[in-house]
Formats: sequence, C-alpha cells, structure tokens
Amino acid sequence: METMNTINRRKSVRSYTGEKISESILQIILKAANEAPVGMGKYENVHLTVIENQELLQAINEGAAKMFGQPDMQPLYGAPTYILVSEKPSRDSIGNIEYSNAAIIVHNMALAAVDLGVGTCYIWGATTALGANPALIKQLNLPDGFFPCCGIIVGVTTEQYTVRDFPDNRIETVYLQ
Repeated sequence: METMNTINRRKSVRSYTGEKISESILQIILKAANEAPVGMGKYENVHLTVIENQELLQAINEGAAKMFGQPDMQPLYGAPTYILVSEKPSRDSIGNIEYSNAAIIVHNMALAAVDLGVGTCYIWGATTALGANPALIKQLNLPDGFFPCCGIIVGVTTEQYTVRDFPDNRIETVYLQ
C-alpha cells in the first residue's frame, strides 16, 4: 500500500483469531518501532516488551477490567501479542515527551501492521491499569526507572482494511498568516 492508503485504512481491530503473527512479520513491526523518532534522540529512555505469555495477558486483561469496573471486559480483545512501550523519564525532558515518544512508536507499528494486513489496536486503558499494578509491573522485567506508557496489540484477524471516507474538515483547522 502507499502511505496515504495505509493511513486511510488504519482502524482499531478488536477481533482476533487467537493465532500469532509470524516471527518475520513481528520483526518488521518492531523495525517500524525502531525507526520512529524519539525526542532529543534519547532511545536509551525507551523500552519495548513483547508479551505473548497467555497468563500474563489474562492478568493484564483482568486488572484493566477491574479498573474500568467491568469484570467481563476483555481490553486486549483476545489478541495473542501485546507490545508494550515503556519510558524512563529524563530530568531534561520537556512536558510529556515520554507519552509523545510512545505514541509515535505505537503509531509506526500500527501503520506497519496495517500495511502487512495484520490486526492491530492501540492500547491505552489496559496500559494505565498495568502501570498501577506493581505486581504486574514486576513480571515485565523492566529496566530500573521505566514505566509503561502505551501499547499495541497485534494478531491474525478476519477483519479487512478497507478504504474509508473521511471529511476533510473533521478536525477544525485555523490558519494564521
């Protein structure tokens, strides 16, 4: 797909077959993460964790469902892989640069997944719940000082990425000349 077609077709996929993507496709998605820009070039302050352990995925699901007050909720939607982006705050960072870094890394991975026909969805709520659970954080084996920022789920899906029609003025734009 061309870039604008990939951007147009990107959507949140919330139904998965349970089948993992191939290792070669996963590596392409992780390559897209590594090619994302990071504020001030501080790649040492970013960490990726590929979670495919079903018990840990279930614990993350349950923790998030509890946080949302919806015990039957499945915030990871049955996806077999959750790629977590964690950050280490820098003393000289500006504002919320950690979340900006994580967001662009996840977006790069999402665009790669769409281009490859892989199901994907940004994960914010479950990541927030995970970050509030010290027992789960310990299971992630994060380097010292890192905290979960956001993530993305990926997996095989039967959903298709199709062309969508968006109005050009969906986001109000003001020109200052």
